Amino acid sequence: METERTSPQPAGKSPRQPLSRRRLLGGIGAAAALGATGVIPLANHVSAEPEVKASASTGPKRQWAMVIDLRKCEGCTTIDKAPQCVEACNAEHFVPPGQEWLQVFEVEGPGGHPHFLPRLCMQCENAPCTKVCPVGATYHNEEGIVLINHDRCIGCRMCMAACPYGVRRFNWGEPENPPGAALANYSPEYPLPHRKGTVEKCMLCAHRAKDGKIPACASGCPMFAISLADMTEDVATNGKDVFKFSRFLADNSAYRLKEDLGTKPRVWYIPGHGQEYGHHVDDNLIPKEPRSWQEQGMTLDKLEEKHKAEEHPQTEGAK
Repeated sequence: METERTSPQPAGKSPRQPLSRRRLLGGIGAAAALGATGVIPLANHVSAEPEVKASASTGPKRQWAMVIDLRKCEGCTTIDKAPQCVEACNAEHFVPPGQEWLQVFEVEGPGGHPHFLPRLCMQCENAPCTKVCPVGATYHNEEGIVLINHDRCIGCRMCMAACPYGVRRFNWGEPENPPGAALANYSPEYPLPHRKGTVEKCMLCAHRAKDGKIPACASGCPMFAISLADMTEDVATNGKDVFKFSRFLADNSAYRLKEDLGTKPRVWYIPGHGQEYGHHVDDNLIPKEPRSWQEQGMTLDKLEEKHKAEEHPQTEGAK
């Protein structure tokens, strides 16, 4: 029987706590108001007053982005698990097996040393996929997220050919859906049920962002390596800390994949090789194969329970 190992925690780091809508929006609002210049512990800047709320109907629209800190990403090898970001994405969206929207690769760094790199949809501002779709099925929503309307998608796969990042997937066969999915209220922001003959991809958990939650991959990352950013407010959070987004990018030499193509991706990377969790630059570790949602035993009921747990985390000592 495999013994589960807990993730090593560097000094000052605490175990992941689920992030509720109030905690996320309250933390972002506080950071923006204070003009944060560095990383701020989230718990220290959350108002207890219920009237302190963020309104989606006033002010400029949020513009979502992501930042992945490769200093923290070590493929979940130190806890002897498959990449938890991938498994969380699979479970959240009931992603068809072999069609992962998020993948973790071991790549060669500038000095020839390997490191892990999660790759998902880059949410490009100048997205080639939106330009070639003959029926307008792939588009930007008002918050900058690239979505696919499967009611329109004709499966021509021109968007797949145009995407320079290789992050789109095509359902050649009839994908398995969880029981009850046929009754789901389909939306491009949460595309369920999955359909044969259509293209799918990461949609930055647009449905979770609306509810004030970070994406499933960020929530599932035990190393706090993935953050959701609001470019309008210039703040970001990994579920534990809130920090000024632009300052964090500048201070840590952030980069984007294939910037020379002019796609203006909204996913930034902080250079690193998992060193904050003991991954040595010469390590050559291979992550475990992530489980599908079926292997995780995920159902719509269990997903709903998971969401409720995120909204109402247990307090310390609660049974």
